[in-house]
Amino acid sequence: MLDHFGAPLGVGVYAGQREAIFSARQRDIAAIAQSPNVVAKLGGLAMPDNGFGWDRRARPASSDELVVAQSRYYQHTIECFGPARCMFESNFPVDKRSLPCGAYWNAMKKIAAGYSADEQDAMFFGTAQRIYRL
Repeated sequence: MLDHFGAPLGVGVYAGQREAIFSARQRDIAAIAQSPNVVAKLGGLAMPDNGFGWDRRARPASSDELVVAQSRYYQHTIECFGPARCMFESNFPVDKRSLPCGAYWNAMKKIAAGYSADEQDAMFFGTAQRIYRL
């Protein structure tokens, strides 16, 4: 299971290096996706360690802000793994410091909007049902 996109850091010595880290992450995600037994859990990028800074604001991030700032992580991972090996995940209560749970799920709906109904079903439910034998 690949969780939280492998937790790309954006604080401390990694602050200000988002583009370099994303570029390396693209290669790493593509390489991990070559292993057919690995499934990706998509979420967790609103944690303070990821460096988006929403946890330090008076107003939490909106779903649109999440889509603008993070959709490329989601889209690249879905492209590499395919919807049948991806599942949207909740990372609450940790992410609550940065955005409301509803804003996260609205952002996932926006990110998934371009996929077919079957692909959306896989990412919102089917992959988790299959992997966790629910």
